[in-house]
Amino acid sequence: MEHSRTNGFLPNGHNNIDKVAAGKNMSPDLNGCDTGAMFVMEDEDHQTVLLNSLNMMRKSRTFCDVILNVGNCELHGHRAVLASSSRFLMEMFSTDDEEKKGSQREAITTYALNATGPLSDCSAVEKLIEYTYTSRLEANVYQVKSIFQAACYLKMDRIAKELARFMLKYLNVDNCIEIRSLPCISTNISFINQVNSFISAHMKEIAETSTFLSLPCIQIEILSQTKQEMTLSTGDSVSQLVLDWIKRCYDENEPATFFNGLMEKTYMLYLALDNILQDCSELPSGELSDTEIVQDYKKLSKKTTSIPKTRRKGQIQPAKSRVLICNREMHERRESFIDSDWTILGVTCVGEYTFSALASLKGQLCSLSIKLKLNISMLSNPPSTQPSPLHSRAESQESLPDLYCALALMSSGKCAIGCANFNNHLLVCGGYDRTECIKNVESYNPEQNVWETFEPMCEARGRFNIAVLNNMVYAVGGCNGTTELSTVECYDMIKKKWIPVTSLPLARSNTGVCELNGKIYCIGGWNGQVGIKQSDVYDPNTNKWTSIAPLQTGRNQAGVCAMNGKVYVVGGCDTWNCLNTVECYDPETNSWSFIKPIITPRRGCGLAHIKGKLYVVGGSDGTQSLATTEMYDPNERMWIPGPKMITPRANVGVAVVGNRLYAVGGFSGKKFLNSIEFLDESMDEWTRFSPRNNCSKSASPLPTTDTVCNFNDCEFSNGVSD
Repeated sequence: MEHSRTNGFLPNGHNNIDKVAAGKNMSPDLNGCDTGAMFVMEDEDHQTVLLNSLNMMRKSRTFCDVILNVGNCELHGHRAVLASSSRFLMEMFSTDDEEKKGSQREAITTYALNATGPLSDCSAVEKLIEYTYTSRLEANVYQVKSIFQAACYLKMDRIAKELARFMLKYLNVDNCIEIRSLPCISTNISFINQVNSFISAHMKEIAETSTFLSLPCIQIEILSQTKQEMTLSTGDSVSQLVLDWIKRCYDENEPATFFNGLMEKTYMLYLALDNILQDCSELPSGELSDTEIVQDYKKLSKKTTSIPKTRRKGQIQPAKSRVLICNREMHERRESFIDSDWTILGVTCVGEYTFSALASLKGQLCSLSIKLKLNISMLSNPPSTQPSPLHSRAESQESLPDLYCALALMSSGKCAIGCANFNNHLLVCGGYDRTECIKNVESYNPEQNVWETFEPMCEARGRFNIAVLNNMVYAVGGCNGTTELSTVECYDMIKKKWIPVTSLPLARSNTGVCELNGKIYCIGGWNGQVGIKQSDVYDPNTNKWTSIAPLQTGRNQAGVCAMNGKVYVVGGCDTWNCLNTVECYDPETNSWSFIKPIITPRRGCGLAHIKGKLYVVGGSDGTQSLATTEMYDPNERMWIPGPKMITPRANVGVAVVGNRLYAVGGFSGKKFLNSIEFLDESMDEWTRFSPRNNCSKSASPLPTTDTVCNFNDCEFSNGVSD
């Protein structure tokens, strides 16, 4: 702690940290240290901070319980503070209190604190109150956990930070699970990340401890089609797939009974076509993989009251085996993006094709026992993995499992970005990253599954969008974090830099931007007061903006795109209300008309067209971020529900690259996302995985500082937690 003195462990009251740290009498209790050790903290800044806080409360008349009348002035203050500083006031307050009898005497207000959870230990709260008055906290080793929990609950951040540092000093394989289980640990990001890193690095030893073995255990078997598939699979990848399956089950079932249901039996899962795990009881009868093993499992499933089905329509097991590859280095790299409630903390191999993992499931620690199991009945005609001389190389390659890797992550989580297809790359500009609007630009190459840095914009801007015209990128309006912008800048491929062009007629953010017939359209938006109707069009030949017919409904955060010679504006919000209305602009008549409204009112959604249909993606309904999508067929003139995304995303960026519709970043409702996913055209499902031929290294690798992920660094994203 800055400007504080922490003596740390003082065994038997002596200031001798090194003696404790090097001592051999290290008992395997929670704190893993000498049972005579003491935690002592003296905060030299405490008195200054306390007095400053009291003075600010006095000035704002907060919690004041006395008024001093001096002439015509009223001075508000706190009796206890004033009395401690003035003997005169002490005598006056005391005399006044003694003169008041019975009901006239001021009653002391009593506040009832929750006697369960973090404040269940009265002595821990008493220690913190004593620290408040003395700036000194002294506690024996057994009290540290309960004091830490109470400090987190009471939001006493300074002392909680020091207690966390104390526990980290003596973190070991015997106590790390108990420390990671502390209810308030997630409030300290640095602390939880360091504990997570320790668990990941020492998982092999942790898996042998009695604490780990006593955790609730979820037993999973993953059905594989070939031994080669089993050999290539990694503990990291299969554990992450299992975690994703558990989270989907949790989201679709009753939370109160969910975890008990998971413990009832061993679950047999298979890897479906959308690269997510499904319960084998959901395999349609008669499928190639519906073998005796699966049929026996289906019979057993009918006899147990397991968790309800979570099958996604049409996801059967493919005829050819597939392997998802993941690299631990990338797990460590994405540490700052982990959702502490849903994450794999560590994985170790405990036998042939068997893994043991420690997982946080909605904040509750559980062990996962994962076994890769061969679907034996499929081996009557197994695919040949050793080509005979008569087989060509191409034929032998056909027998190999398909390799998949997770889509690379952006450099940071962000929403309200500018997003577009630029030269068959996914270009992401600016956005808001929880702390500020940014001007960074990065580009995703789907063929190589890598992100690379791009020339930054001239201005930081978020809550805006971009459009591509004549091989140039236009960033239009937005917000710099404090004010709405009218500025527009353009990326020139020849000059390799952003250059300003003519500004908008009206400064605004949360506009819809698209290209149509060689011009850039800027629709609606927010000017700091209301959702506006104004719409403008930019002609790059004249470098001028011209106003067109206004929207019929003023709106911002709407989804906007052009299709079949017209501009579509979907949803958004007026001032407070999410809208379900949809307007269509015809440049031939310079007029807007309403078409069929969307099913769910939403703002901050993405809009794009693919396969001749409009897709509205994600957004917020005003209360929560959405994973739902809707499709509009201009021939049918109807909106119908589309496939759900894996992760809810509000203020999401969307773009079509090749035959994929990408959803980029956004806000999940809990965190800003650095993940992407795409709509698989052939399966009509969203996925975070790409075939190996789309994850290969480039011939000239980009510098590691500019590259977030490549095939050898494939990563799984929680999506949450993300």
